[in-house]
Amino acid sequence: MKRVVVTGMGVISPLGNSVDEFWENIVNGKSGAATITKKDVSKFKTQFGCEVNNFNPEEFIDKKELKKYDLHTQYAIAASDMAIKDAGLDFATMDITDRYDAGVIWATGNGGMGTFEDQLMEFHASDGVPRFSPFFIPKMIVDIAAGVISIRHKLHGPNYCTVSACASSNTALIAAFDTIRMDKAKIMVAGGSEAAIIYSALGGFGAAQALSKRNDDPATASRPFDKTRDGFVMGEGAGALILEDYDFAVARGAKIYAEIVGGGMAADAYHLTGTPPDGMGAALGMRKALKEAGITPDKIDYVNAHATSTGLGDMSELNAIKSVFGDHTVAISATKSMTGHLLGAAGAIESIVCALAVKNDMIPGTINTRELDENVPEGLNIILGDSVNQTINYALNNTFGFGGHTATSIFKKYTEEN
Repeated sequence: MKRVVVTGMGVISPLGNSVDEFWENIVNGKSGAATITKKDVSKFKTQFGCEVNNFNPEEFIDKKELKKYDLHTQYAIAASDMAIKDAGLDFATMDITDRYDAGVIWATGNGGMGTFEDQLMEFHASDGVPRFSPFFIPKMIVDIAAGVISIRHKLHGPNYCTVSACASSNTALIAAFDTIRMDKAKIMVAGGSEAAIIYSALGGFGAAQALSKRNDDPATASRPFDKTRDGFVMGEGAGALILEDYDFAVARGAKIYAEIVGGGMAADAYHLTGTPPDGMGAALGMRKALKEAGITPDKIDYVNAHATSTGLGDMSELNAIKSVFGDHTVAISATKSMTGHLLGAAGAIESIVCALAVKNDMIPGTINTRELDENVPEGLNIILGDSVNQTINYALNNTFGFGGHTATSIFKKYTEEN
């Protein structure tokens, strides 16, 4: 099997619109949550989220082209452009045979729901007169960001979208990893984007009692593992990673952030939205990733937990971690305490955290968590408050989604030796 490395990254997020700004804010424990400004949500029970700020799509997309793209696709274009540039790739000058071996696997949980919502509201406001945009369908469908990235850079390799709810972009990363490992491509653009801070998503998740209602103090609302947690905080944005065949990357002199060595996917097979108390599906996914990486649990130094700040979900995951790692006191943190939950883009954003954690030997802390739930299993090393300097040779990223989807990826500190 081929070795697979990360050579480029791009971020659009509530904590900044570049990798450097994002990482600085993650390390410094900044909260991205605030009262929502893009919509009038005064009648909603939850009136805050983790919005992307200071995003100017015209830095990446011609003004005349913007009307073709839903916001989630605009985020995808920006993040993938940044990652490609960061990787030092110039597809315009690349040999066509290499572009045949370069592809895109992009994820989203909701796709162009904002476009869908806007068009239907306009339809009803016009007394049923159909004045739909000719771009309505391509703006809305979930696969379109993958297609747009491919068209934009003339990439002719594998191209598709993964949808597994909040596990979507970790699933995309694992699929891209497998594609290169099995010698079906040399370069893959992988990641995910989401722009779901819209009425229907806020209303739907709110009705499901999934969202925090701390309107009086949004900055501290995302508090994973805390006994007073009351739901997740909606986030938006995109994360992009460039994965490459190790030999190809070295031959072109690419910088390497980290190596991906394992990906495990499984299913809870339990409930539409809930997770089993013992975390069986999550544990199975982690064990599959460890097996593929060829390492034992004690080799993992850091776990970036899915940890959305929901009552049942947090405990289910911690029980799964305890069952997999036993007495090994792996460091655990939840960066959703800062970014909020980016839904289908969460896995990509948190994969970037893991790649930077192994590169920089830095474990981000978990903010806002003041008193651990009394049901947290004993012996777990949950990093609260400040970030911690610690050698990290392996980092593990968990993401889970409605429908019982689980996805786990493992990042290794890069060395020339296998």
